Amino acid sequence: MTAERVRHILGLSGGKDSAALAVYLRDRIPEMEYIFTDTQKELPETYEYLAKLEAYLGKPIARLNADRGFDHWLEVHGNYLPSPRSRWCTRVLKLVPFERYVGDGPVVTYIGIRADEDRDGYISTKENITARFPFKEDGIKKADVLRILDEAGLGLPDYYKWRSRSGCYFCFFQRKNEWLGLKGNHPELFEEAKSYEKTDLESGKRYTWQQNESLEELENESRARKIRDGEARKRTTSKGTTLVSILGEAIEPQEDDDESSCLICHL
Repeated sequence: MTAERVRHILGLSGGKDSAALAVYLRDRIPEMEYIFTDTQKELPETYEYLAKLEAYLGKPIARLNADRGFDHWLEVHGNYLPSPRSRWCTRVLKLVPFERYVGDGPVVTYIGIRADEDRDGYISTKENITARFPFKEDGIKKADVLRILDEAGLGLPDYYKWRSRSGCYFCFFQRKNEWLGLKGNHPELFEEAKSYEKTDLESGKRYTWQQNESLEELENESRARKIRDGEARKRTTSKGTTLVSILGEAIEPQEDDDESSCLICHL
């Protein structure tokens, strides 16, 4: 009796680390399957970058979708917007489609967590799935990731010019300055994100993407100016600092970002 074939699967988020891992493993594991779990709420830059990566890899990136879209699941969850404490979007739009695609046969998944990161990615509890962390195993750090993407001619996704992570355009892990970046780069998507925010007229309870501030309040001219001024002070660097080092710091999550179960969205 022949052993069941082991599948090799790399999930792409549209972010730098999973993209660099795909480049790193392309020739090492030619039978690799590449997947992207599409929420249908991604940034245009994400789709553009995936197309570039697909061309480099020389094989298609399978697009996975949930049975129902975000709006359906929002209604199922009583119109409560997802948040760091209730990440139902990750579960129903990312994890469920991924595990359905994987099935029940033996699978090795490859996760793009670097050697200079002290965190774990999403690891399925399904017994047929084994997780590998090649960057940790081989000592690949942030500077190496940037070099891998640069040498492949891919560079970084364009959204890194104003945003620190991949994921849905209304991702609740966005920083306030990144919400303003969404407004500046994709005003129509900012307005769509605003349309999800509601106030219950009976209870006065607000349903907003940010815990203490609505997007309408955030985009107010005086408030937006304070946010931008604060961000400019943070970005002040000494003369001679390289663009890579500035960008490299800018795109790293803050230490207080509680995003461990959302790494499937952001790596």
